[in-house]
Amino acid sequence: MPRSVTLLGYVRWADVMSKTNPGIALLLVFMVAACSGKPQDTTTGADLLKPFKAQLKEALQAGMADGPISAIDVCAVTAPQIAASLSANGVRMGRTSHSLRNPDNVAPAWANEILQTYLEDPAQRRPVTVALGNSLMGHVEPVVAQPMCLVCHGSNLAPDIALAIDTAYPEDRARGFEAGDLRGIFWVEYPEIR
Repeated sequence: MPRSVTLLGYVRWADVMSKTNPGIALLLVFMVAACSGKPQDTTTGADLLKPFKAQLKEALQAGMADGPISAIDVCAVTAPQIAASLSANGVRMGRTSHSLRNPDNVAPAWANEILQTYLEDPAQRRPVTVALGNSLMGHVEPVVAQPMCLVCHGSNLAPDIALAIDTAYPEDRARGFEAGDLRGIFWVEYPEIR
């Protein structure tokens, strides 16, 4: 049951109680209101990231079908365009990693803290939603390296792929991953829903 409905139920109960014992009813309403902080919204952030993740996956699969060099372009050009197209009305999203390939993918400070937790404690690698202040929320989801990712992010890259990555990203640090490794995170900031 949503917390607002529960609080409304207490208010109605308190209304009934006020006819018999107004002091207790008023005290209960204040206690419930004080203890019922807004719960962390775990679905809004996930819902906002769904189209980004789906469009990126589709673009990467199409890129890989044309060859890994095309997939590199998807990560370099298409992924930021997808994130930008979905970042509107106070929503901002992206992807980042502890081992960046593209220096433009630096995470906001709040997301870096969660990323660090994911690195230090793999058991914590689940979606996280946090209040950021100023009526903003943040949501992070881990990105786990899949076998397809290793063509460009693994230890043994084909020479043409390594050359293309070196050309596009001279300071690349996004190699050496294995399937199941934490590759990074998807993150989104959005206005708190009241």
